[in-house]
Amino acid sequence: MAPSAISPTSEATHGENLEIPTPMKGHTMDANEEIPSSLAPQSSPDEELDLICVGFGPASLAIAIALHDAQTASPLTPRPKVLFLEKQTQFAWHAGMQLPGAKMQISFLKDLATPRDPTSRFTFTNYLHQNGRLNHFINLGTFLPSRAEYEDYLRWCASHFSDAVQYNQEVSSVTSATNGPDGKVTSFSVTSRDVTGGHYITRKARNVVIAAGGKPILPEVLQGLKHIAHSSQYASTIAQISERECTRNPSFAVIGSGQSAAEIFNNLWSRFPNSQIRLVIRGASLRQSDDSPFVNEIFDPDRVDGIYAQSPSERAAALALDRGTNYGVVRLTLLEHLYDEMYQQRLREPDSSKWRCQILPQRNVTSATQGDNGEVVMHLSSKSGEEVLKADYVFAATGYQRNAHEEMLSSLSGLLPEKAEAGARLPVSREYKVLYDTEKIDKSAGIWLQGCNEATHGLSDTLLSILAIRSGELVQSIFGQQS
Repeated sequence: MAPSAISPTSEATHGENLEIPTPMKGHTMDANEEIPSSLAPQSSPDEELDLICVGFGPASLAIAIALHDAQTASPLTPRPKVLFLEKQTQFAWHAGMQLPGAKMQISFLKDLATPRDPTSRFTFTNYLHQNGRLNHFINLGTFLPSRAEYEDYLRWCASHFSDAVQYNQEVSSVTSATNGPDGKVTSFSVTSRDVTGGHYITRKARNVVIAAGGKPILPEVLQGLKHIAHSSQYASTIAQISERECTRNPSFAVIGSGQSAAEIFNNLWSRFPNSQIRLVIRGASLRQSDDSPFVNEIFDPDRVDGIYAQSPSERAAALALDRGTNYGVVRLTLLEHLYDEMYQQRLREPDSSKWRCQILPQRNVTSATQGDNGEVVMHLSSKSGEEVLKADYVFAATGYQRNAHEEMLSSLSGLLPEKAEAGARLPVSREYKVLYDTEKIDKSAGIWLQGCNEATHGLSDTLLSILAIRSGELVQSIFGQQS
């Protein structure tokens, strides 16, 4: 997505014998610790699996954990044959926004296991215990670990399932594979491209979960220009810029008004102490995220039932009302820090036009071009008129689109009920199963969607908050296991 001077994170390659990601300093693992035997490894691409999960981020990792815990409590015989396909070279979570000092925005108790089973070996508390940091973490007196530590927790969990994951696999399509005597579809073919070799592999499974995550959105007016990148690429690209621009002070612009935009603005402020930095926002000011106790209950797992039961218009109204908890908002501690920094500028220089770092409110980027010297020339509109903003580099914290499943499943549209509207959102059950026509698909097979059901299941659908409970529900729905 980022052209030329700002390039996406480079990916190392490795073979099928996957490397365990290098843990953070202080991370220890028992080399003799037995890898959980809940998931039977695949023997060949021709073997029909019980489940293929597309993507191996937190959502799919939570499914692996829930299935492991269910198998520990009441083993299925034979073991479920499960495979996870991930396009990255190794497990990584928000690698582009792993910034110094960045904190989690939810309690560590909302990890991948605790809300479903506090006795699971995969709780954040047990992770701390296994790595000899539990008492030290307690002494911090916080529910919000650093983002770096939480990613290390996720990697620690993922390392236990390396035999069930194939990395460097970018899934392109899911199609029907086999039919029973009654003509109903009994399994699906999942085709993926090996990122390193370029060849395609097709595998079969009775059930497929698509948890592909979000695709970064870059505004159309910024596309095709050099020196522009999405916030998801920030950590890697800013390191490249720092190395390349060691002899001058480049200027920056950040587009967006949410947590990511504010974190990037703050990081640039300290990383480039002599550069001009502009934060362009649509609203009148940066706004605080609402994570007060009563409001935070909208992320409780038991709220999903009520949300799903609402009419589409009721859900849409509720989502619009609750957006201030997650979209276009910033945590109070960061807002206070930025305000203090702005105040110090005001103290040193009363004329705000001379400030090195500025927030430009109520602006929209209407067009952008490449300047003669390679800088990005943006035209901004506001109530006071038009203005031009030039920057050597631009970061767009402009969100994600969660529709990767639509293209993957396009060939299965014929399995939808006849009343389904062409081009409409795929109908999904409360259990996250795509509601294909029961006369066309066997009840033992199915497609399941994760992380793209906000419109039907509520604001928590794309977040970490309910992963533990949701994964248990999905395992129960597919395998009939209590978890």
